[in-house]
Amino acid sequence: MPIIDVHTHCYSAEVRADPAGWGRAHGETHWTSTVADSELQAWVDDKTMLADMDRAGIDQAWLQGWYWQRAETCRLQNQNVVDWMERGADRFVGFASIQPTEGDVIAELEWAKLVGFSGIGEVFPAAQGFAMDHPRWVDALAWAEQNRWPVCLHVPEPVGRPYPGYIAADLSDYVRLAQRFPKVTFIFAHWGGGLVFYESNPYVAESLRNVFYDTSASPLVYDARIWKQAIDLIGSERILFASDYPLRIYPKKQKTPDFGLIVEEVRTSGLTADQCAAILGGNAKRLLA
Repeated sequence: MPIIDVHTHCYSAEVRADPAGWGRAHGETHWTSTVADSELQAWVDDKTMLADMDRAGIDQAWLQGWYWQRAETCRLQNQNVVDWMERGADRFVGFASIQPTEGDVIAELEWAKLVGFSGIGEVFPAAQGFAMDHPRWVDALAWAEQNRWPVCLHVPEPVGRPYPGYIAADLSDYVRLAQRFPKVTFIFAHWGGGLVFYESNPYVAESLRNVFYDTSASPLVYDARIWKQAIDLIGSERILFASDYPLRIYPKKQKTPDFGLIVEEVRTSGLTADQCAAILGGNAKRLLA
């Protein structure tokens, strides 16, 4: 069974050369404070990422965009993802960045489909300045439903260690979104900000049947018990392996980012072979089938 990391990020040489300066020049204040100025963030090119994937046995990485504040930045990010996909062939799968408050979102999605993208994300309405019922966001979700594209949303945990750029979000907004669009496949990042634990409530569980949870940045927020706990609540069929590479998610152990430590955490967390296979790649493969 292949190993698929559904939540990674990539940046152009221009961004990598001066992340904070680039962010400020492009008016991306939230990204700059959260990512560019973060001591946990690392910067790699596609060759380095592919080498790190090979070392850890990662067959494919999904390149998530980011929740940019400006539509112009979304297009720059999307073009960079295209460049990486062209150089990485089938090793990289692209997700499109969108900013529903600006420009023609549907035109951007049609372009993304034409050049080989497979989903939308990562989106974070609270940081991008729009509500869950914004008309152009609703249009984008209707387009995703029609084209059977998964949609990845950033979901921050409501409690825990504070970090620069943290923006709170109401988890009930995400529940209502899943209810409103039951035919859209949603990926709620970072274990859904802990929303996975609310699935012990039958009403919530029924509302989130179309939601998958990715495990990006898990070691920064949860200890390794999360894997068994989540499976006990929802089974293994809706959990997607994700690292948030090139974030250094084990800051005490990593000088540079890698995939190997979190793969090892999955394999040593007391899961069955079938559960590991589903989480590490089987579920993701099924999602884009």
